[in-house]
Amino acid sequence: MTRKLFGTDGIRGLANSDPITPQIALQVGIAAGLVFRKSDRFERRRVVIGKDTRLSGYMIEPALVAGCTAAGMDVFLLGPIPTPGVAMLTRSLRADLGIMISASHNPYADNGIKLFGPDGYKLSDDTEREIEALVAQDLTSRLAKSAELGRARRIEGVHDRYVEFAKRTLPRTLDLTGLRVVIDCANGAGYKVAPDALWELGAEVVKIGCEPNGFNINQETGSTDVAALRRKVHEARADIGIALDGDADRVIIVDERGEVVDGDQLMAVVAASWLEDGRLRGGGIVATIMSNLGLERYLNGLGLGLERTKVGDRYVVERMRANGYNVGGEQSGHIILSDYCTTGDGLVSALQILAVVQRLGRPVSEVCRRFEPVPQVLRNVRRTPASLDDSRVKSAIAEGEGRLNGSGRLVIRPSGTEPVIRVMAEGDDRIVVESVVRDIIDAIAGAE
Repeated sequence: MTRKLFGTDGIRGLANSDPITPQIALQVGIAAGLVFRKSDRFERRRVVIGKDTRLSGYMIEPALVAGCTAAGMDVFLLGPIPTPGVAMLTRSLRADLGIMISASHNPYADNGIKLFGPDGYKLSDDTEREIEALVAQDLTSRLAKSAELGRARRIEGVHDRYVEFAKRTLPRTLDLTGLRVVIDCANGAGYKVAPDALWELGAEVVKIGCEPNGFNINQETGSTDVAALRRKVHEARADIGIALDGDADRVIIVDERGEVVDGDQLMAVVAASWLEDGRLRGGGIVATIMSNLGLERYLNGLGLGLERTKVGDRYVVERMRANGYNVGGEQSGHIILSDYCTTGDGLVSALQILAVVQRLGRPVSEVCRRFEPVPQVLRNVRRTPASLDDSRVKSAIAEGEGRLNGSGRLVIRPSGTEPVIRVMAEGDDRIVVESVVRDIIDAIAGAE
């Protein structure tokens, strides 16, 4: 069965339009509840539901609650909390299912539904297909009997639980005293927990992007737009700037000079530090096809390998679990540290970087610049995947691969979250790389 509802990171789209409607959310709640109810025999089951700060969360949340309770699931409502907090609390509360209502780094008008299993990991493709098949059916006959309906309640203290969890990823003897940190929470799900955690660890905290109003999530703020963070780092003369995205599962760093440090550099920092401490497992790390060739060369210089997966942190996690790695992630800032987390966690990743900075006693600009990135160009073009079957597009791609001549990489893929095709090329010669991308973009744009 081809998946139509689920993309690379759950279900996502424009709020109050297909597939992010109350009707579909209701059906997803019922379907997921049925899948995780385990059997037709009545048994009380638990689901936790968290959300980010989008206005449409008020619409999607009650629809999911109705669906899950109709399937016989008890619902624990967490309110606004980072996606990794939902994954953590799914395990901590011994729930059978975790649901996060968020469109991550997308603008406020979008929303999404991410699902986690009882182990705190995102669902497999097979389980998502099973749920999607049920969503398309009339499930009336499979609803719970009147006496078996689920109950819903709000859980207090979830922010404190998550803050404590994040702090415990650091040695008890390590604190952040003496560091001035600017934290940008994208007016999203981390707006309470991230500043609190940093303050409790002793940092001097300067907050931006911590005043959500339902509309301003990811708006000129957060990990996808660090201009405001760079300005604030300069203004506050801070040691470091930390930018989360709307659901706080990714992080981008800005050093004391206002320069951006992406996920590839952050993975290099953690890998080298954990290698030195004897904590790194798997003989390297896992990243996606989008990670810079410079990262791969840096790791090779340390005697480490880099395994690549298709784009999506869930695929990184799957490879990590299969092959025994404990560090992985994406250039965009999804960093998975499986000693602590089952999914990307922006705050936990930032704390690991801060720990290295404190231990080395050097500026962030030195600590977090581990390699010189190979020139890399990424462009998007609004076209459907069918454009890639055009003969002119195929010819442009073949010509581009020939021009890179084994000294670089070319990646063309449809986005799993937006109606665009992404074209990325990298190599030692920037002029050639830019030319290759431009020619392929032109061919795709002109495809029938």
